[in-house]
Amino acid sequence: MNWIILIIAGLFEVAFAYCLGKAKETTGNEMYLWFGGFLVALSISMGLLIKATQTLPIGTAYAVWTGIGAVGTVLVGIIVFKEPATLLRLFFLITLIGSIIGLKAVAH
Repeated sequence: MNWIILIIAGLFEVAFAYCLGKAKETTGNEMYLWFGGFLVALSISMGLLIKATQTLPIGTAYAVWTGIGAVGTVLVGIIVFKEPATLLRLFFLITLIGSIIGLKAVAH
């Protein structure tokens, strides 16, 4: 169950990065709304990470959490913010995914 909580925490990490990107693109009240979304998503992500680490090894949980956030944020950047999807960027993204799977596989 705590692996599912950890995955959800990682998805909220992607959400707070997305909100941060949208806040950067906007001005005025809209910027503050995106920043508020950032704070909410950040709080939920951290709370779920804390919950997950009550039974999962902290090193593995933190690495998986940041990995999910990194992979998700890169994909959001490519899909939503039209960042380049170069061959090398995709290669390293795949190696990162492999590392996350490997860490989960060797966790006790």
